[in-house]
Amino acid sequence: MTRQLKTKFPVVAPSMLKCDFGNLESEISRLEDAGARLFHLDVMDGHFVPNLSYGPMVIERFRDRTELVLDAHLMISDPEKYLDEYLKAGCDWITVHIEAVPDPREILNRIREAGRLAGISLNPKTPVSAISSLKGLVDIVLVMSVEPGFGGQSFIPASVERVAEVREVFGETAIVSIDGGIGPQTIPLVAPHQVDVYVAGSSIFDQSSYADAIREMTEIARSFSPST
Repeated sequence: MTRQLKTKFPVVAPSMLKCDFGNLESEISRLEDAGARLFHLDVMDGHFVPNLSYGPMVIERFRDRTELVLDAHLMISDPEKYLDEYLKAGCDWITVHIEAVPDPREILNRIREAGRLAGISLNPKTPVSAISSLKGLVDIVLVMSVEPGFGGQSFIPASVERVAEVREVFGETAIVSIDGGIGPQTIPLVAPHQVDVYVAGSSIFDQSSYADAIREMTEIARSFSPST
């Protein structure tokens, strides 16, 4: 699934934190029909970030209902302790925070040894230099363009330079993803730096047509792609 997805980059990934969990099966179906290529799953523990969201049991229900890539963003303390549960739940990509795991090599290796993609994320105030030594050890770099833990925040303008620096440091060795305040107005700011995955919440779920929202943002992103 991941190999097929890479041929489709750049893509827009619905942030499922904003979905209607009372109608989860319907939401998944609507998003698949709308052209979604993967689902971004925001896992919050109420400790690393202030809010609580969901965990492996809910992700298992996602896995039962879709064959698309499940991109799990673990905004949790001590992710090593719970990693096996997320692997068992069926996550295809698993991203941990450098702020939660200052030396993430062991958990990144465990994720990759399980045949999944391993990601590292950094908060807006964390310098890119904190993860630069991980080149070649990560498959995904997730740049937070808002403070993690809450949906509906405004894009932090300094994120543009951070994405550019991440791409410069990691080159083509990693998938570059961005999360926070992503929509038609902000995608053009970062798209020139070859972002692969745009995580979008409100800009999809607050629209009457998921398909129109995903299509518009995807077309904007691809208009900056070197291959177009």
